[in-house]
Amino acid sequence: MATKTEFKAESKRLLEMMINSIYTQKEIFLRELISNSSDAIDKIYYKALTDDSLTFEKDNYYIKLSADKDSRTLKITDTGIGMTKEELETNLGVIAKSGSLAFKSENELKDGHDIIGQFGVGFYSAFMVADVVTVISKALGSDQAYKWESEGAEGYTIEPVEKDFIGTEIILKVKENSEDENYDEFLEEHRLRGIIKKYSDFIRYPIKMDVTVQRPKDDNEEELEDVQEEETINSMVPIWRKNKNELTDEDYENFYAEKHYGFDKPLKHIHLSVDGMIRYNSILYIPEQAPFNFYTKEYEKGLELYSNGVLIMNKCADLLPDYFSFVKGMVDSEDLSLNISRELLQHDRQLKVIAKNIKSKIKSNLLSMLKDEREKYEQFYKSFGTQLKYGVYSDFGSHKDVLQDLLMFYSSTEKKLVTLDEYVSRMPEDQKYIYYAAGESNERIEKLPQTELVADKGYEILYFTDDVDEFAIKMLMNYKEKEFKSVSSGDLGFETEDQTNEETENDNKELFDYMNEVLADKVKNVRASKRLKSHPVCIATEGEVTVEMEKILQQMPDNQNVKADKVLEINANHDVFKSIKAAYETDKEKVALYTKLLFNQALLIEGLPVSDPVEFTNDICKIMD
Repeated sequence: MATKTEFKAESKRLLEMMINSIYTQKEIFLRELISNSSDAIDKIYYKALTDDSLTFEKDNYYIKLSADKDSRTLKITDTGIGMTKEELETNLGVIAKSGSLAFKSENELKDGHDIIGQFGVGFYSAFMVADVVTVISKALGSDQAYKWESEGAEGYTIEPVEKDFIGTEIILKVKENSEDENYDEFLEEHRLRGIIKKYSDFIRYPIKMDVTVQRPKDDNEEELEDVQEEETINSMVPIWRKNKNELTDEDYENFYAEKHYGFDKPLKHIHLSVDGMIRYNSILYIPEQAPFNFYTKEYEKGLELYSNGVLIMNKCADLLPDYFSFVKGMVDSEDLSLNISRELLQHDRQLKVIAKNIKSKIKSNLLSMLKDEREKYEQFYKSFGTQLKYGVYSDFGSHKDVLQDLLMFYSSTEKKLVTLDEYVSRMPEDQKYIYYAAGESNERIEKLPQTELVADKGYEILYFTDDVDEFAIKMLMNYKEKEFKSVSSGDLGFETEDQTNEETENDNKELFDYMNEVLADKVKNVRASKRLKSHPVCIATEGEVTVEMEKILQQMPDNQNVKADKVLEINANHDVFKSIKAAYETDKEKVALYTKLLFNQALLIEGLPVSDPVEFTNDICKIMD
């Protein structure tokens, strides 16, 4: 009878901790064991490269799963290099002692084959689902096989056994179901198949399993019976390792659909194969449509992350900046440093280098789409342009240099989306600023009184209809040394042809002062307008906060009642002003009434609420009398 050997104290504690907390999903155990089997076959392949007495016939190497519900056992068999008694003692007797890591450090790997396992704890994930774990292994070049067996933290036994061929069998005695856990699932054919496809589909050796299929019974074509047939479950060759020249757009679209990246068709795919200081392959997609929850807190960004074809994380957020969070896809690298669990990734230098490269590739491909596939880019921008603008605004504008050339806004003259570069290239020599107007829609902006004079000068106006637009532009500040200027700004930056404005102010100082008193708590000033031509009144603003920004800030959950510094501008050439002037000489109460009506009219034009609707309607009735 074999003598039980206790785990060392630190290994015992680590095993207990790992079973209970390191892995968040129990299904991970199968990924770990299959990866270990793949490593074992890789080791034979590598030895064959340097040992003339060995030949490596790939068809002879595989991994096989067998589940037996009656005995509650799950067996994982491989035709890999196997382990001697000493290796069983060393690799499985001391937790976190990895044979793969030692093998990797002792040998220079060739021909693109790398060893997945770098830490020894993956094997012990089997104890999450098994009461007893048995390992039967026969090493390459050895006549004797050995059995390693353990019931968990108490220790293990090793004894000689018979085994016909080189390789390793891992036999799990699957736990009984409990109130909280269903362990039967790890004996179910469809569940095992699903786990393999999810995590180990691109392991480069066949993963075989006996599956139930229906076949005609005897010679009777009409009567079917269930039979067991061996089937290879994994696809083995990932699309990202194929030559781009071999792949069609349809291949990339099929991969997008298979991976459930979205229900739409991608607008663009980006296939990267980088073989420099850090090696990785990646397929990225620019989706056509935003997911329904894209602009909510529930949306989870990130790319699938693989290490040597083994899925590590479903969504690795660190690979994408927030402003490119719409990108879908995957990254596979052999060079990532993993900590004790493949499920947890260190924030290491390699990952940051990959992320930086991916960010650059996404930007260059978007710029290329903007230049060469304008219609497709505009389609993308309607789905994700808001995210780019949030990117400009976030982190105090630190990403504006990355994003500014990707921005688009509707143009008053072009009647379509234009870039900032296109706007600046069309500016007349005498135009100092990039002019914009903000509102709820293009149609509403088109009717704003404040746009009249700028448009009359022949200057193009950008229409801002997204809540984030003005906030983003405040962070951007300028583009190609041209500052942004709202058409509602107190100073538009050009001289008007009407030089009588200052005289009008002086001649009617008392009247404007009186109107200012009437609106004392509502506006910062009342003055004659330089910008109005046909409209009688409008609201201008002074300072950083505009009327549209005020509206947005008022809707915030933490509303701090931020207000724009409003200025009521009166068109001194309008008949309405003549009526006010006439009334000022004889009936100041009527002037007060006109002033309040004009202010409320200006609020309504801006889409702002009238503070007292009852008073407003009463004032209208007074005019009608």
